[in-house]
Order: sequence, then C-alpha cells, then structure tokens
Amino acid sequence: MAETVTMDLVSPEKLLLSDAYEMVVVPGTEGDFAVMAGHTAVTSSLRPGVISIYEGDVEKDRIFVNGGFAQIAEDKLTVLAEEAIHVADLDRTDLEQRIQNASEDVEDAKDDEARRKAQENKDQLEQLLEALG
Repeated sequence: MAETVTMDLVSPEKLLLSDAYEMVVVPGTEGDFAVMAGHTAVTSSLRPGVISIYEGDVEKDRIFVNGGFAQIAEDKLTVLAEEAIHVADLDRTDLEQRIQNASEDVEDAKDDEARRKAQENKDQLEQLLEALG
C-alpha cells in the first residue's frame, strides 16, 4: 500500500472530513500544491478553489473551499476552510439562477457597501460554478 497523508478538513461549524489519502492538491494563494506523505512542514493561506483528493492517479473527491488556511506537519494536512462544499453536491442550474439573481442585486444596490457585498456574493457563486468545470 502507498504511503498516505492524513487530512482533516475543518469548517467553522465542524470537522467535515478526516481520512488518509495518497495525495491532496490544495489551492494555495501562491498556486496549487500537492501534499503527499513526507511533505515539508508548510503553512499557507488558501484562495477560493477546489481541493482534489487522489488515490493513485484517480481523483477520488473534489471539495470547493472559499478561502482559509492549510497547515502541513509531518504526515498530516489540516485545512481550516471558511466554507467547504463537495463539488458533487453542486447543481449547475441552481447556481446559474443564483448568479443571475446576484447580478441583479449588484445592479440594484443602493450604496457602495451593498454593492460590494452583492459583488462578493456573485464572485463566490461564479467560483462555485467554475468548480463544476
């Protein structure tokens, strides 16, 4: 059996995932990086993107994270995500409608703060849609 790295994925609400994998690709702010057994200790901030979990050459799971931090120490990866959603749980039609609604919210915003919040929401929804591929 191949060597593994244990990954804990934690959101503000709870521990979402804790298991051992051969390789995990994480969306760091400086670019994606792969974590495998024996990885050097690193702490990195995360950009919104997809964590890809591999067993051998096969992508086993994809999880969208909306920012956060990753810490690697020994053979353990801990991801503290602001938000985490399994890509398989996303619905394209629903996301497209929510993006349309968010675009209208941006246009209808009464002040700069409301416009900024509406734009952030729209950007996040577009990132989720992009994660679907």
